[in-house]
Amino acid sequence: MAGLTCAAPFWRREQLVTCPRKRDYESYLCSLLLPAESRSSAFALRAFNVELAQVKDSVSEKTIGLMRMQFWKKAVEDIYCDKPPHQPVAIELWKAVKRHNLTKRWLMKIIDEREKNLDDKAYRNIQELENYAENTQSSLLYLTLEILGIKNLHADHAASHIGKAQGIVTVLRATPYHGSRRKVFLPMDICMLHGVSQEDFLRRNQNKNMRDVIYDIASQAHLHIKHARSFHKSVPVKAFPAFLHTVSLEDYLKKIQQVDFDIFHPSLQQKNTLLPLSLYIQSWRKRY
Repeated sequence: MAGLTCAAPFWRREQLVTCPRKRDYESYLCSLLLPAESRSSAFALRAFNVELAQVKDSVSEKTIGLMRMQFWKKAVEDIYCDKPPHQPVAIELWKAVKRHNLTKRWLMKIIDEREKNLDDKAYRNIQELENYAENTQSSLLYLTLEILGIKNLHADHAASHIGKAQGIVTVLRATPYHGSRRKVFLPMDICMLHGVSQEDFLRRNQNKNMRDVIYDIASQAHLHIKHARSFHKSVPVKAFPAFLHTVSLEDYLKKIQQVDFDIFHPSLQQKNTLLPLSLYIQSWRKRY
């Protein structure tokens, strides 16, 4: 059956946790710091996102990818009719929907945006990348807020900016990997502004123009985090655990600044072993 990426036929709930832990480690760590009663639903949401995110890299033909996306569209429709398919992630997602009355629109937006992204094209401009991030990462944060029982306009605004920052940083972090597959997804308008071609990234050129491109893109992510934090006093403290992704985002942005925006520097590919501690401290300090 399409979509059966993360689970064995005889599965246990722990397997639902294993999927995000292996494929989306930072989100897994953030989910652990949510209130106990919210964690299983958050893991279901993240496992659902991992299923969709893996489609692009795991299929050889776009047609197969579209079939996978169609499976999930129907699965979500069936979940809201109380008829979830016999698929581990779908069943846990159904439980989360029932428990927290999650908004169907956000789930569908994530699928639709991932489906459009199967085309393997570079983003035409930074706004296109931000729209993609809004419909995927920000939608996940809106759903996480619902899991926490939060309905607050300021929290939604913060979630929107954090999701956009997350989408931008994800594209930056994946640039070396995509380059190894002869693909570049960085916004074309910023590349053109600095006279940089896709071939420059494929050849891993180290000139100033390349670094200027990365600086501009990273600066946009930093700006979104700054905007998200400007709502700090207006956002309910109960929402802060949903926004802990800012810790890992800021960590990456600091590291890329330290290597003078060399996107291919080996240090950027190293896992931050202190991240769990940093997340815990930020959670304890009631900050994001």
